Amino acid sequence: MDHRHPGAPDDVAPLRHHGDVDAEPGLLDFAVNVQGSGPPGWLRDRLVAALDDLGRYPSAAHDARAREVVAARHGRRPDEVLLLAGSAEGFALLPALRPRLAAVLHPGFTEPEAALRDAGVPVTRVLTSVADGHRLHPADVPAEADLVVVGNPTNPTGVLHPAADVAALAAPGRVLLVDEAFADAIPGEGESLAAQRIQGVLVFRSLTKTWALAGLRAGYALGEPGLLARLAAPRPPWPVSTLACEAVIACCEPAAVAEAEAMARRLAVARAEQEAALTAVPGVEVLPGRAPYLLLRLPDGHGERVRGELRASGIAVRRGDTFPGLGPDHIRVAVRPREQVERLVAGLHAACARTAVGSPA
Repeated sequence: MDHRHPGAPDDVAPLRHHGDVDAEPGLLDFAVNVQGSGPPGWLRDRLVAALDDLGRYPSAAHDARAREVVAARHGRRPDEVLLLAGSAEGFALLPALRPRLAAVLHPGFTEPEAALRDAGVPVTRVLTSVADGHRLHPADVPAEADLVVVGNPTNPTGVLHPAADVAALAAPGRVLLVDEAFADAIPGEGESLAAQRIQGVLVFRSLTKTWALAGLRAGYALGEPGLLARLAAPRPPWPVSTLACEAVIACCEPAAVAEAEAMARRLAVARAEQEAALTAVPGVEVLPGRAPYLLLRLPDGHGERVRGELRASGIAVRRGDTFPGLGPDHIRVAVRPREQVERLVAGLHAACARTAVGSPA
């Protein structure tokens, strides 16, 4: 089935809404997908040790070292790596590729579309369907799109698309951007294209989520050197800070990669337990997924009420209606420790029970 939507509303503001807006201080945070409140001790020590270098501008040698470590991590060459001040910087750079028509898979992370539309780039939304589990259908992407953006796993659905389906989106004269911000939270990094050399394919990686570095802004892009050069053309001098560069090195060294894999396996277990607990709440549907977050559908017409009651009880969840293709009865919740999940389950039980006894919508 073709789910193409050639037009989009003029208002970009909803696309700029992110989970940090929902997660106000003092609330139990299920809205943001960062694991933990800060980096682990060993990573904190690495960053503290780098503070003495802040009196100097970020060095080319430090950048080169980081690219070497990233390249070794993914079986690439250093010239196939571009350090980023977080994936968000990479999205902001997409207009430098001068696309004539961009196709963005939705429901998906909204920042790429917002950046493109702000730059006047025409955008087609390719909507996946809940009927088949939000599966990616490469044929739904218009042939004339010379930039295609897809998340894998996709945020907020949590769907992990087969690598072959994602790679099928690549085509001569087209740039395919695969946002793998959560790939390191999938055991074995299954279905990743990070290590594959496919013409025209860019892969963005983030260190924000697994290593609790949202405030540092650190990530990288993988792709052909010429394509990376086009992406980086409008950047100012020294776009990646010394601390972010050090974080990239630290988090891509073999010991850290092994630790991330262990964390991913623990998250998978915790996700399954959280899914079971949430599925047991009458009125709550948990959509299938693999990522370290879950997309929920609440009782019809009561989503805003339930979300408001959760907030009143001190719990923040990510609203779903700012994601194209979803509505106010959708919320996204991060995978959290069991005792926190118990609070969420209790809050949902209470809120959904009130809707079941006939509270007006």
